[in-house]
Amino acid sequence: MSLSMHRASVPVFVRALKVLASLLEKGEAHAKAQGLDPDTYVAARLADDMLPLSGQVQRASDASKGAVSRLTGLEAPAMPDEETTFAQLQKRVADTLAYIESVDPKAFEGAEDRVVELKLPGGTLTFTGEDYLLGFALPNFFFHVVTAYDVLRHKGAPIGKLDYLGPVQG
Repeated sequence: MSLSMHRASVPVFVRALKVLASLLEKGEAHAKAQGLDPDTYVAARLADDMLPLSGQVQRASDASKGAVSRLTGLEAPAMPDEETTFAQLQKRVADTLAYIESVDPKAFEGAEDRVVELKLPGGTLTFTGEDYLLGFALPNFFFHVVTAYDVLRHKGAPIGKLDYLGPVQG
């Protein structure tokens, strides 16, 4: 049995977004346990030229819902980047999950051969759906999830590799 584009994308995004929600929960709890305003973590960043935690979560959301949209031809919901609190970030993740999980797997039929054009500041990249998912969308998505993890870890949140990996199925 071959791997469908739906199976290669939606369950992967869903699992990682649930992990991201868990990481945010643990980061917020850590800040509170330290007597800090948790929302100061939302603006934390690893380097001056990197996006803060909020930006990493927003980009993970955009990358996953954008990939589903590009692969299916369906319009993704607009989500303005206005989150400044953990509660707002959790809502963003929940809204992203709701959209991704609502898409009918049949909408992905033929997605591997669909032409995907990605307009970037330096020009337009053109992919097949399969190359887009495997070579751009998934790596980009996971970059932002792991960078959110890294920001929280840098702030001292007691999270580790198993928190990032989430529940392991054998």
